[in-house]
Amino acid sequence: MADSTDGLSQSPEDELTIPRAAVNKYIREICPNVRVGFDTRELLLQCCSEFIHVISSEANQACSEEQKKTITAEHIFKALHKLGFSDYVAEAEAVLRDCKALAAKKRRKSSRLENLGIPEEDLLRQQQELFAKAREEQLFVDQKKWLHLQQQASVAEQQQQQLQSAQLQNDDDDEYEDDDDDEP
Repeated sequence: MADSTDGLSQSPEDELTIPRAAVNKYIREICPNVRVGFDTRELLLQCCSEFIHVISSEANQACSEEQKKTITAEHIFKALHKLGFSDYVAEAEAVLRDCKALAAKKRRKSSRLENLGIPEEDLLRQQQELFAKAREEQLFVDQKKWLHLQQQASVAEQQQQQLQSAQLQNDDDDEYEDDDDDEP
């Protein structure tokens, strides 16, 4: 366990490390037919984390010497040279080029509208036409609902009138019967 500057200690779970899933993936890619024990995986994880820490520290020192505030790829390459990993610089540069190419490709994909070949005015006109069509369709649906509600109200009103008419008829019949009862 490492002691921090404020006197508190960090547990191994609190230390920053590479995700275990990433290390496991690398192991499967590099050694697909080999079983690797848990302790070995943990050792590889710690070695990878320590390697990154050492390279980062050396790159930070190179950055500070140049009075810069941001560590760049060049600082990493200097750190690799200084620590005796010069053989890896060419491969690291190739990975950097690939990453930059991938990032540029993603940026190009994000500007797909520009690559359609349709002027922005035409796209805006098409969008407005689609909005107008959607409004018309919604208006049609709303009108159908309104007509349906009116029909239901009309039917209910007719039923109410029939009920009242029948009730009046019953009341009239009851009065007629009452009148018949009064006669001798």
